[in-house]
Amino acid sequence: MATNMRGLTQFIADIRGARVRDLEEKRINKEMANIRKKFKDGNLDGYQKKKYVAKVLYTYILGYKVDVGHMEAVNLISSPKYSEKQIGYLAVTLLMHENSDFLRLVVNSIRKDLDENNEINNCLALHAIANVGGTEMAEALCEDVHRLLISPTSQSMVKKKAALTLLRLYRKHPDVIPAAEWALRIVAIMDDTDLGVVLCVTTLVMTLAQDHLDPYAVCYQKAVDRLHRLVVEHEYSATYAYYKVPSPWLQVKLLKLLQYYPPSDDPAIRSTLHQVLETIMNNSAEQTRNMQHNNAQRAVLFEAIGLAIHLDTNSPLVGTAAVLLARFISSKETNVRYLGLDTLAHLAARADSLEAIKTHQAHVILSLRDRDISVRRRALDLLYSMCDVDNSEIIVGELLQYLKVADYALREEMVLKIAVLTEKYASSYRWYVDTILELISAAGDHVGDEVWYRVVQIITNTEDLQAYAARVVFQRLKAPATHESLVKVGGYVLGEYGHLIANEDGHSPIEQLQVLHTKSQFCAAPTRALLLTTYIKWVNVFPEIKAQLINIFERYRHVLDSELQQRACEFYALASRPDDDELLQNVCEEIPPFPPRESALLSRLNKKHGATEDKRTWVHGGRDVNQDREVAKVKRDSTADKPINGATTTSTGASDVLASLQGLDLSGPSSTTGPAVSTTLTMLAKPTIAPHLAVGTNVDRWFEKLTYSDEGVLYEDVQIQVGIKSRYQGHIGQLAVYMGNKVSAPLTSFTTKVDVDDPEALSVTFAKMPATMVAPRSQSQQILHVECKKAFTTPPVITVSFLAGSHQTIALRLPVVLTKFIEPVILGASDFFERWKLIGGPPREAQGIFPVNLTSSGELDRERQQQVILGQKLSILPDVDPNPNNFVGAGVLHMSGDGKVGCLLRLEPNRDAKLCRITIRSTSEDVVGEVQRLIQKPLSVDAAS
Repeated sequence: MATNMRGLTQFIADIRGARVRDLEEKRINKEMANIRKKFKDGNLDGYQKKKYVAKVLYTYILGYKVDVGHMEAVNLISSPKYSEKQIGYLAVTLLMHENSDFLRLVVNSIRKDLDENNEINNCLALHAIANVGGTEMAEALCEDVHRLLISPTSQSMVKKKAALTLLRLYRKHPDVIPAAEWALRIVAIMDDTDLGVVLCVTTLVMTLAQDHLDPYAVCYQKAVDRLHRLVVEHEYSATYAYYKVPSPWLQVKLLKLLQYYPPSDDPAIRSTLHQVLETIMNNSAEQTRNMQHNNAQRAVLFEAIGLAIHLDTNSPLVGTAAVLLARFISSKETNVRYLGLDTLAHLAARADSLEAIKTHQAHVILSLRDRDISVRRRALDLLYSMCDVDNSEIIVGELLQYLKVADYALREEMVLKIAVLTEKYASSYRWYVDTILELISAAGDHVGDEVWYRVVQIITNTEDLQAYAARVVFQRLKAPATHESLVKVGGYVLGEYGHLIANEDGHSPIEQLQVLHTKSQFCAAPTRALLLTTYIKWVNVFPEIKAQLINIFERYRHVLDSELQQRACEFYALASRPDDDELLQNVCEEIPPFPPRESALLSRLNKKHGATEDKRTWVHGGRDVNQDREVAKVKRDSTADKPINGATTTSTGASDVLASLQGLDLSGPSSTTGPAVSTTLTMLAKPTIAPHLAVGTNVDRWFEKLTYSDEGVLYEDVQIQVGIKSRYQGHIGQLAVYMGNKVSAPLTSFTTKVDVDDPEALSVTFAKMPATMVAPRSQSQQILHVECKKAFTTPPVITVSFLAGSHQTIALRLPVVLTKFIEPVILGASDFFERWKLIGGPPREAQGIFPVNLTSSGELDRERQQQVILGQKLSILPDVDPNPNNFVGAGVLHMSGDGKVGCLLRLEPNRDAKLCRITIRSTSEDVVGEVQRLIQKPLSVDAAS
């Protein structure tokens, strides 16, 4: 560009040729005066504006203040020429801050460039938004940036820049971005064919998901699928292979993203993820001489180990990882040692057993003296996490020894961790006191007030410890050099409990006073004030040294510090009162025990590791600390969507199905409320992002028909057809869901999710990971495994989302109802009525009367009634009911949790009244109402029509 503008080239040459700063400033002032004159006169063409603005920018880059060129830069942005537009955008990003008034003038020009079908102009506008992006610009243009990101016509380069621009805007102004509303559409781009786009979008999703876990939960399945395609199926172009490692940056981000969510209960997802992690760990064994390859492979490996720990610390993968980590912590490379220690600390913070980690305890202790301070920090974190009752004395002792020679940057954190470990794993109170006092003596100025506060709390609350603590503190105070923190502890402990050791040799009141008072002259005013409080307590318990104490108060009455002076005057007046021991005793009573409270040491330690941009999913300190953290998180997220629950199905037993109809126990407790029979369906997702259930006459009829049929259409429109085939045996079932693409373009980013209202009653899981694309005019099959554990009333909801020009989402009720798990039973007339009477009436009976259709000849539609009853898995018992027009049926409902439940049916149609009475009796009152509703609805006149 400079070669095309001779004036700019000459200006730069003159500046570089200036021998002293005065000559440089003189040349710049002359040029700026000329530029002001030119801008003031006006009548400049685009080339001249570009040239003069470029000179202003060069001057600004050199560090000089400039006050011209802003409006000309705004005008250049609107230029149709790329070179002029580029200089305009460059000037805007350099010369204007996010609150500049000039930015309001460029918003419309930027929006115009975003709307153009020109990727160069799009990218220039996105750069400007990302670099300047104030609140007003974010509010005005975030929708346009989002539109560019999700547009199917946007080029890959534009999508990447749009994703990173949204990320920048969200980090600066999170309230402006409606992250939850855009969740499904943004996550869908994770299926893009360009791995560069996927990398940028995954970075955006990682940030958004940390603050909006529930709306972005669908990214879990996307991340697992993409990892499987990268690692196992090797589905990537050679461009994205970094030293034969497929896109390591994307792999690391996907593995980290999965750690933000709890482990999936879906066995298909867990199996796929296990295969991915196993492949990564196997690949790590192939070390080469190429350092770049090894670094990339290890980066992925360490994140994969972190995810394996997050999923299940008892899995064989974690055992393999522990062996690898033991090798890494002794590596010659500093980075590898650092990552090995950090990942081992993660394992120690999550593992049920620390035995495998303890075998490397000696090497970890040696790492405290590593030449790199970062490695020393990680070794400290690991020792803190792997400490327990068995090795606490060894680890705390080693940390105390190292504290004396540790870096000053480490000492404060070490003091907090030693204090926490000493309190948490103290084998005896005496060991606790000895260790903490040794810590205070060794650490000196690095001991915060929280440490000695906690010491006196524990001593005050432990009566058996008070005399020992007073004795030990007194002995330490006799040392020539004593830190002020120890003097504070001594003042408190001896003032409260010094009388407990006053009769021992060498611990007399006068000796305690001499030892403590000789230290006061080296202490700050707050500590000396505390010691004055100690002396007034001694006036009460040691009358033999009252004169010496009053003398001390007298001297302190004349000091310049107002706090010390006031305290000394008050104590002097209190101690000098004649014959008023009762008042002194009341004022100087022993401190009562402190109420139970959380240790301030932990909160101080956690504050020291403040939140970073990438929120960590675990903290140092052992499994119990992380479990408490998870419990607190669950309480905060109590309104979260329920994950797909997938327990492994079990085979049915070979017991006699008639057995469940015998031996009915009428004395068992009954439910206080009847079963829910409402047909209202509620979505499990949050309202802000929940797709609406597909409703309509055809959709309802398709669903009702499939409740008593094994196969059929569940949903159909101009783009997609969803069909169902099912089979059931006992308490388990299998559904084949057919997704048919009816258009000539592929359905991309195809996502399927199943939500179950009550996972403890019904389990629905995928047999394998669903496909992410349906080819044009073809069909994709997804197998679902179903298990009935208890009685349920709400069918599961399958949510299908895909890209077909725009992003579309359909939520459908799956025809998985309670009657699907019934097995028909053949009974004779005597057996049927014996059980009918034995069950009795309500609450184990449910009745309903409903209108029915007649055939064209005016007869009852017995064929349809028979079809519905048999479709609901009940047998039809002939020659049982005296009235031949009635239907009688029986069946056994199978549930893996509540066992088997008998169900009896009696259907009494009345041709003249065009009504029908249905009666269901069951051994379980939780079942009877739902079975009655499921059979009645398809028989009613509305459904039959």
